[in-house]
Amino acid sequence: MVEKSKGARRGTRSKLSSGLREKFTPERMVQAFKQGDKVVIKPCPYSHKGMPNSRFHGAVGTVLGMRGSAYMLEFRIGGKKKAAQVRPEHLKAAVK
Repeated sequence: MVEKSKGARRGTRSKLSSGLREKFTPERMVQAFKQGDKVVIKPCPYSHKGMPNSRFHGAVGTVLGMRGSAYMLEFRIGGKKKAAQVRPEHLKAAVK
C-alpha cells in the first residue's frame, strides 16, 4: 500500500490550476499595494515562493505593511483573525 502525500499542495488540483488563456505576466509580480488596501488571495501555480496555504484561497484581507518583498495581510476566517505573509503575484486588488 502506498502512503498518501502530506505536502503543502495536496488536494489542490483545481485550486492551483491556471486557466487555458492565463499566462505568466511579470506585471503581477511587481504590482504594488498600499497599507490599508483590500486584496484577494489567489495563489498562482507558476510561482511557489511566498505562496499562501490553499485554505486561504479567495479570502479578502487588509494590507498591514511589507516585509521584504512580501505583504503582511490580516483577514478573518471562521470568525478568527489570521495573518499571513504573501508575495504580490498571489494577490489581486479587491473590487469595491
